[in-house]
Amino acid sequence: MAGAAGHNVGDAITYGGLTLRPTKGWHAKVGKGMCAVMWFWIFYRAKQDGDVLLGLRHPWEDGHGHGHPDP
Repeated sequence: MAGAAGHNVGDAITYGGLTLRPTKGWHAKVGKGMCAVMWFWIFYRAKQDGDVLLGLRHPWEDGHGHGHPDP
């Protein structure tokens, strides 16, 4: 067994049978980059149709046609 619960094993921490090891540098950088992309996407979509999501406007109130001319 790697170590008792709650004790450090080298750089790893074992607690309750789960051993957590420190991340590699590039894992942390890629994770932060993906997090930034996620938040940029959320803010972009909120800008585009946040009022529909919040119930302030119905999506069919745009006045856009679907390529069909008005009679």
